[in-house]
Amino acid sequence: MTQAAIYRQNGEKAGEVGLPESYFGAEVKEGPVYYAVNALLTNQRQGDASTKTRGEVNFSTKKPWRQKGTGRARAGMRTSPVWRHGGTVFGPHPKEYDVRTPKKVRRAALASALSAKAQEESSVVVIENIEMTAPKTRTVVEFLKKVDASGKRVLFMLGAVNPVFFKSARNLDRVQVKPFAECNVYDVLLAEKLVIEKSVLDQLEQK
Repeated sequence: MTQAAIYRQNGEKAGEVGLPESYFGAEVKEGPVYYAVNALLTNQRQGDASTKTRGEVNFSTKKPWRQKGTGRARAGMRTSPVWRHGGTVFGPHPKEYDVRTPKKVRRAALASALSAKAQEESSVVVIENIEMTAPKTRTVVEFLKKVDASGKRVLFMLGAVNPVFFKSARNLDRVQVKPFAECNVYDVLLAEKLVIEKSVLDQLEQK
């Protein structure tokens, strides 16, 4: 079983704890990771880019000048794409980007990402269940220093929503706090350090 260091809330090391093999000891598969990340980024696209064709721009359809005898080039319509402020040819139009990823693929991708992080030295640490009565950013800063995560991109994976801890960490640059149920493979891949609350491991072992 893969082992990870476990720390108390004040940053003191409390030993080591085993990580569930189904999530942290799985085979790293690049395929599901690619499809999950690609779907996540694609679904974030707004798809509201829009241009007007020559039939939509607000100009008269009258011929600008007669065909012959003026010395100018022939022109049939002011909406022509050749003219300034004319219509756009093959321009973008509003589109809905919606990529669905099967649940099994998402689970395999998350397990692959977590397993890859677990294979890296000191990239995954566990923190005992967080109990804070009032927001205090200094507590989080001191904890990050003691686990060698200061200045790194850190992802706190909590067992449940913790508004007090979220307020304590929200002003810290490159620090993200999310319940485990809301974490995705992209969050895991971006993080240089994963800090997992002990209750998350208990939930995974029950599954």
